[in-house]
Amino acid sequence: MMITVLYGGEGPEREVSLRSGAAVTSAFAERGRDVTGADLRRKEDLFALLDEGNVEFAFIALHGGWGEDGTLQAALEMAGVPFSGSGHAACALAMDKTASKALFRWKGISVPKGIEVTGERGVRDVLDDPHMPSLLERSGKLVVKPCCSGSTVGVSILSGTDRLAEALEDAFRYDPRVLVEEYVSGRELTVTVYEKEGVHRCLPVIEIQPVTGFYDYSSKYTPGASEYLVPAPLSEFVLRRVEAASLAAHAALGCAAYSRVDLRLDEEGFPSVLEVNTVPGMTATSLVPKAAAAAGISFGEFLEEVVESSLAARRG
Repeated sequence: MMITVLYGGEGPEREVSLRSGAAVTSAFAERGRDVTGADLRRKEDLFALLDEGNVEFAFIALHGGWGEDGTLQAALEMAGVPFSGSGHAACALAMDKTASKALFRWKGISVPKGIEVTGERGVRDVLDDPHMPSLLERSGKLVVKPCCSGSTVGVSILSGTDRLAEALEDAFRYDPRVLVEEYVSGRELTVTVYEKEGVHRCLPVIEIQPVTGFYDYSSKYTPGASEYLVPAPLSEFVLRRVEAASLAAHAALGCAAYSRVDLRLDEEGFPSVLEVNTVPGMTATSLVPKAAAAAGISFGEFLEEVVESSLAARRG
C-alpha cells in the first residue's frame, strides 16, 4: 500500500505543516514503506491529486484551515480514499472551539468559561457583556483567540481589559469569530490519545514550561524555547483525572485513531480542556513524538499504529 503524506496548505501554519510532512515521510521511508509526499497549497491541488486516482492511503499532516476543519477529510471520504485520523464531522467540531466547548460542557467535561465575539461587536459591547465579570474573577486575566485556528496563532493573554481592543484586532486577522475566555492559572498539560487494538489509551502526559512568556507559536516550534516534563510529575489521583478528561474529550467529538488534547491544571488539581487537535504537529519539536518516545514507542512505530487504527475506523 502506497502512503501519500499530505502537507502544506496556504495558511499561517504552512511552515509547520511542511516540517511535519517531511518528518512523517522520512519516518515511513525508514520503515521501508512505499511513501510519497504531496504539497497541497490550494484545494485545487487536492482535487487534481484525487483525479489522478493514485492515492491508496492519505496520511494527513496538513495543519489548520481546510486541512483540519473537515474539508480535506470530507473530500477524501467522498473519493473513497482511506486516511489518517478523525472523520470530517469530528474534525469540524474540534476546529470550532465554541462548538466543541459547548459539547464538552453538555458532556460534563470542564472547560474555561468564555464568550464568542464577532466583528459586529465593538470593544465597548464586549466590556459591557454581562458575562465579562465572571471571566475576570478567576485570575484577573483573559485569553483572546480565534475560534477556528491552531498553533496558538492570534492568541493573546491579557491582565485585565486594557489591551482588549488590540488583542481582538489581532485575533480577527485570522478568524471572523473570536473567543474571549477566562485564564486558568496553573500548569500546561497535553495528552495524546490513541487507539490500539480497538481500545483508546493515553500516552504519557506532558507538562509544558515555556522559557519565557506563554506557550505561543515561537515557544512551540523553536528548539529550546520550552521545557517538557515527560511524564509530567503528577500524583496518581490527578493523573487519572487528566487522562479521564482527555479520553472523554476525544470520545465526545467522535475522534478516531489519535488526537492531542490540551489542558490546564489548576492549583487544586482539576483539569480543564482547552482544545482537541485532530491533526497534531509531527515536527522534531512536536509533542506527540515526545509522548510516544516516553512510552518506548518510536515515531515510526506510532505512525504505523495510526495507519492501522485509521484503516479500522474507515472500515467502520
